[in-house]
Amino acid sequence: MNGSVVHFEVPYDDGDRARSFYADVFGWKIQQMPEFDYTGVSTGPAGDDGMPSEPGYIGGGMFQRQADLDRPVITIDVDDMQAALAKIAEHGGAAVGEPMDVGEMGIAGYFTDSEGNLMGLWQSKSQ
Repeated sequence: MNGSVVHFEVPYDDGDRARSFYADVFGWKIQQMPEFDYTGVSTGPAGDDGMPSEPGYIGGGMFQRQADLDRPVITIDVDDMQAALAKIAEHGGAAVGEPMDVGEMGIAGYFTDSEGNLMGLWQSKSQ
């Protein structure tokens, strides 16, 4: 299991308002991804692939607030989604919903930790 923090997500009630807020206040680069009903966020310099080109920061995303995804989420990289969810359950956490394929990029999942915090998991398909 990798365990590195690789992504963050911020839910919104009004997408245009939230995108404008973070772009105007912090200078985040916003990329809408209608095919995923998602907004990609770059918080620093990025390469041609859209990934961070300098160490020290991570990118993220924004999505429509939902009942079980209603607060900001920190996403952790894992090598095996199912093994990570099993280990989470063994230690007092729980899966939230089912993991989902994100195009050809990877698999995303959510869980609550032992304290009830909502967190995310990411498994790259290249692993």
